[in-house]
Amino acid sequence: MLELPKYAKLGRIATPSSTKTWIVIGIGVAGVLILAEVARRRQRWRGSLEDPKDFGAFIERFELTPYPQPPPPAARLLLSGLSFAVSDNFDVKEFVSGFGNPDWARTHEPAGKTAVVVTLMLKNGANCVGRTVMDEFGFGITGENLHYGTPINPELPSHIPGGSSCGSAVAVAAGLVDFSLGSDTTGCVRIPASFCGVFGFRPSHGVVSTIGILTNSQSLDTVGLFARDPSILHHAGNILLQASSVGPKRERRLIFADDCFQFSKVPKQKTLHVVRKAAEKLSGYQLPIHMNIGQYIASNVPSLKEFNEPSMRKQGTSTLIALSKVVVLLQRYEFRMNHEGWFNSVKPMIGLDISTRVLQAVNSSCEDIKSLYKVRTELRAAIKILVKDDGILVIPTTSDFPLKRQSKKKMLPEFEGRQSTLLSIAGMSGCCQVTIPLGKHDGYPISISFIAAHGADKFLLDTVLDMYPCLQEEISIASNLPPAPDTNGDMDASELLKEKGNAAFKGRQWNKAANFYSEAIKLNDTSATYYSNRAAAYLELGCFQQAEADCSRAISLDKKNVKAYLRRGTAREMLLYSKEAIQDFKHALVLEPQNKAALMAEKRLKKLMS
Repeated sequence: MLELPKYAKLGRIATPSSTKTWIVIGIGVAGVLILAEVARRRQRWRGSLEDPKDFGAFIERFELTPYPQPPPPAARLLLSGLSFAVSDNFDVKEFVSGFGNPDWARTHEPAGKTAVVVTLMLKNGANCVGRTVMDEFGFGITGENLHYGTPINPELPSHIPGGSSCGSAVAVAAGLVDFSLGSDTTGCVRIPASFCGVFGFRPSHGVVSTIGILTNSQSLDTVGLFARDPSILHHAGNILLQASSVGPKRERRLIFADDCFQFSKVPKQKTLHVVRKAAEKLSGYQLPIHMNIGQYIASNVPSLKEFNEPSMRKQGTSTLIALSKVVVLLQRYEFRMNHEGWFNSVKPMIGLDISTRVLQAVNSSCEDIKSLYKVRTELRAAIKILVKDDGILVIPTTSDFPLKRQSKKKMLPEFEGRQSTLLSIAGMSGCCQVTIPLGKHDGYPISISFIAAHGADKFLLDTVLDMYPCLQEEISIASNLPPAPDTNGDMDASELLKEKGNAAFKGRQWNKAANFYSEAIKLNDTSATYYSNRAAAYLELGCFQQAEADCSRAISLDKKNVKAYLRRGTAREMLLYSKEAIQDFKHALVLEPQNKAALMAEKRLKKLMS
């Protein structure tokens, strides 16, 4: 167990006995210090917004000049004239790698060598201009650092940039550098790329050298790459891979993971449909395939079953949740093995949010670590069988929009859990993934992700470069599409359609039932029953987001519609909004105190959350 000092200090990992005791004492003794620190950070943030020097992206500035150009007739170096930055966990000779934490920097010597990937970029003509802010120890997803501040998201200054490689993403999004390097463990490149509206590349695990990079979890860590321009992503990515920039042309097959899009708050019109229409216009792309990736993983990764929650209603959803749980367990185990001794001896000052993660990791135990590695092996093989050499799995990068800076919601387990269900597919399998910006929705940057088989990194980068011009055209079209108008019709006709829908539902013809209810709604959009009934069909189809929307509409029309509350609660449970789901079940119980379904659901969710 991690030993803790007698007195709790702000952000210190410290307590006389247990983690729970530490939390109580830490809050009680350090309350004033915490408030003072929060006030200081807010003041610094306000000042940085007024004078956003470097957008707060850099910890320190320096310049590493590129290797000299070869004499003619040799070709010009591929990255000549481009600048880049690196996260605070990349070694640079004669500089200290701080891991996002001053106590780490204080207790470590300057690096004797520069990280292999940094040297690669220098050899190919790029110059390095500094070291960027990151979440401490690579353990956060918000990009908020107690010691160095939160880099300003150029696309959305009042919101978080995402982490852990926050400074590298911001430096690229702000145009301070042409590309940047970070590390990706559980989404540390993919999340900030999505939130800042830039490209983010997570290579296949083990394909790119991590020598000279501080380790969080060696089974999950990869070098990551940010860029604003797909051609720069392609060039720098091929340098990382040490691959030729020209490769053989081959057909491509897009596979849409429909169940993953249920977690996204962005309309499919601006994500899935954009990609599908772009592929239809390009040669060499087969007809896309739609599938439920959660159910596929459940059937092909048998070792994952022991991590499943038996109370979850849908197998696919429970599988993705179980997968994210395995990622967390593996990260904690390896982080403890790597750094427990240093934390025990130094007892560093750590941001309160990060200290919780570090305590969980350093005090964790895993009785059967082999089972975690077995999941990784089986998942990698399953994805390979699915995508083969020509397939691209298409999923949303993140489920949520970036939260506001210093938001009280930022560390809600539900928020992190929803991100992890999507990020764990490539993270645990070790497959390569690229985050692709798709413009904005309601002012928020949005993105989509392409995943290819382990080792198919060049094929993936080639696909992004090939598709993006057409994607840009479709993004422009989607952003200008007007909402589809509803029409009113005859009441009797709508009732007849509702009854047909009911008959189809009883016959377990869910698609047919949903279509009948949709036609009824077109004729009469003021009936709560129509919306609630269609929600029931959507639930059976696994379309949880549509079901939630229909139930909300039904409740707005009829505040006493018990079925709508029950169905919305079920939909929200499947979308991992557990607290909101409990509220819906409570509303149902207010209306019908003896409703067994609501009682059982509320009890089940409270048990899960505890």
